[in-house]
Amino acid sequence: MNSETQIIRTEYSDLMKKSYIDYAMSVIISRALPDVRDGLKPVQRRTLYDMYELGIRYDRPYRKCARIVGDTMGKYHPHGDSSIYEALVVMAQDFKKGQILVDGHGNFGSIEGDGAAAMRYTEARLTKFTQEVCLADLDKNVIDFGPNFDETEKEPLVLPMRVPNLLINGAEGIAVGMATNIPPHNLAEVIDAVKAYMKNDEISTKQLMKYIKGPDFPTGGIVVNKDALPDIYETGQGKIKIRGKVEVEELKGGKKQLVISEIPYTMIGTGISKFLNDVASLVETKKTTDIVDISNQSSKEGIRIVLELKRGADAENLKNMLYKKTRLEDTFGVNMLAVADGRPETLGLKKIIEHHVDFQFELATRKYQTLLGKEREKSEVQEGLIKACDVIDLIIEILRGSKSVKDAKACLVNGVTDNISFKSGISKKMAALLRFTERQATAILEMRLYRLIGLEIEALRAEHEQTVKNIARYEDILNNYDSMAAVIIEELDSYKKEYGRKRRTVIENAEEAVFEEKKIEEQEVVFLMDRFGYAKTVDLSVYERNREAADSENKYIVPCMNTGRLCIFTDTGKMHQVKVLDVPYGKFRDKGTPLDNVSNYSTSEEQIVMVCDAEQMRFAHLLFATAKGMVKKVEGTEFQVTKRTISATKLQEEDSVIAVKVITDNQNVVLQTKNGYFLRFPAPEIPEKKKAAIGVRGIRLHKNDELEQVYLFEEGVETKARYNDKEVTLNRFKQAKRDGAGNKYRG
Repeated sequence: MNSETQIIRTEYSDLMKKSYIDYAMSVIISRALPDVRDGLKPVQRRTLYDMYELGIRYDRPYRKCARIVGDTMGKYHPHGDSSIYEALVVMAQDFKKGQILVDGHGNFGSIEGDGAAAMRYTEARLTKFTQEVCLADLDKNVIDFGPNFDETEKEPLVLPMRVPNLLINGAEGIAVGMATNIPPHNLAEVIDAVKAYMKNDEISTKQLMKYIKGPDFPTGGIVVNKDALPDIYETGQGKIKIRGKVEVEELKGGKKQLVISEIPYTMIGTGISKFLNDVASLVETKKTTDIVDISNQSSKEGIRIVLELKRGADAENLKNMLYKKTRLEDTFGVNMLAVADGRPETLGLKKIIEHHVDFQFELATRKYQTLLGKEREKSEVQEGLIKACDVIDLIIEILRGSKSVKDAKACLVNGVTDNISFKSGISKKMAALLRFTERQATAILEMRLYRLIGLEIEALRAEHEQTVKNIARYEDILNNYDSMAAVIIEELDSYKKEYGRKRRTVIENAEEAVFEEKKIEEQEVVFLMDRFGYAKTVDLSVYERNREAADSENKYIVPCMNTGRLCIFTDTGKMHQVKVLDVPYGKFRDKGTPLDNVSNYSTSEEQIVMVCDAEQMRFAHLLFATAKGMVKKVEGTEFQVTKRTISATKLQEEDSVIAVKVITDNQNVVLQTKNGYFLRFPAPEIPEKKKAAIGVRGIRLHKNDELEQVYLFEEGVETKARYNDKEVTLNRFKQAKRDGAGNKYRG
């Protein structure tokens, strides 16, 4: 072992804790959360900067997204191409962003949830807004750069964003143990709020809200809890209620239709198809009978979902029903979490604007310091050239008498004349007095002869005057808060003028949606299910008229109330519940619907052993019997539950339920096995158990045998069953005890 090797002993839990915290902070800071200054996550920032570096400007041709993604991944973001492309796509979707940052060409997805085409097909370039507002002045040392992941490139730590992008475009992201969800806002309103804060930094959140009314979603819609917004913007957290815009259109013949032209922001994507399914479900379950037809007529021009109503329908009540029963009214959970000063922080509206304004002053300070430095250098050179023009004959004499550029420069800067031959002593004395700066001397030596033309000299003097004015202006901006603020405000006004637009989302206080559900008229129906699993309900009188056909064609026939529930017991020991109203009601010859369409029952995984009315079962006891011969009685009240699916009984390994029957104490039980053994005993011999119990043995099974059928009959009532295509009279079996082996039926 090397003598310098050290073994560090540490507690494993401490090491894991530290490693996990390091990982969590890396995700929070370097991946999932936006920076409060530019409102961008690292992947967005890197993608935009890479496009800037590649020269994919708004006034140049589009470039393939695959090229952008590959370059970004190779230089700045080594986290996989899908995350980069997804970020690029979102920045180009005008239905997600208040102000798009990327100009996409090709299929970039749709508001209805269609995904973007593969990156090899799509093209993109920067928007004018991104170039002017997000990436301007990168050459003026306004921001810090840091090394990329492999230290071969430099990348910006933040982009010089001139507007509060965090508010304008919002943000969403899930980190480790925290998440952010910031709604988009109106650019013009946000700029007005920033200006108001700059004029009075004591301004309150409530006063800022005179400018920022609330979120402005690209999809429009209506925010209906205006009174909750001040608290949300103060704390940075809360819930915004948003509704879609619904209008009533009159049709010929007194009919009406509801037209949804704007949707809640949260419905972007699969939410629209989910909404259409929910409306269809309301119609199918007879929650409403007023909707005749549903059509999605949305196009590139915008959203248009049309619900055609029957004549005389209450449109307002139906509108409220849609708000209450579908996602046409939804909640946007606000959590304004961003990285501020290197750490995640939940920020209120004022705090976000405060951070933004501080950043703007930092950008402006660095910009004008850079410009001032350049103007001072320029002024120095100009002064040297003007001075040189006044003594141009002497300078020409120095140049002609010098043996090297070094000698000439030494004379111009320090008056060294030793290695220079002059025409006269006066010239030598005058040359010894010269004291140009290094920069001036270099400019004089590089000066072209045409600069000696009179007009050129005048232009040089005018240029110098402008430079002096620029220096004075830049110094004033840097030394005077009001001057710098005026410059920032002037920039903001120009952005507002060019990129501002009218608000799309309406902000109001709306009453909670209340609708009157039409009371369902209670009636007796009969549930019918055929051997293929198709179920329906029919009126009791219809069943009575077709009793013979119904009994022969259907496997399960259950009289019940249309307002009740049905319990479906399966061989896996589960009980599924279904509302009778969910089962289609119609004519006797209607096909019905597969039972697994309206319940949690799955035809591919389980078999039904009994269907019964939940209300009638309440006052009964149920007999459970399994293939391995286990039996038990369970009180019906144990199955009075609200869940759609519960475990109805406990089963041994590789066992299954073969029968569930309503049982009374004055009945006899006959158990029949697959191999023809029959055992008869009184019902009271089966003990009452809880639904979670396995039960007791009902019959001792012979090898390779299993329980196949359970029959119940009352003493004195002749009851017949069929076994091996022969009729068996159950009463003739001798009464025995439970847990016997039974007698083999010989025929």
